[in-house]
Amino acid sequence: PSAPAQAVLDMLRHFDLCWEYGPCAGITRLQRWERAQALGLSPPGPVLDAILEHPNDP
Repeated sequence: PSAPAQAVLDMLRHFDLCWEYGPCAGITRLQRWERAQALGLSPPGPVLDAILEHPNDP
């Protein structure tokens, strides 16, 4: 992937592996981001942007 695309993938991978936002098994990234936001965990806004830009990538 291009450098910007690789940066997005790295950011999403970091979000996937960061237990600060709770478990990720059985839910989509968007559901996990929304749950973290609802719990006041302040998930990164750029992660939400990337998730919304690529809706078919769970």
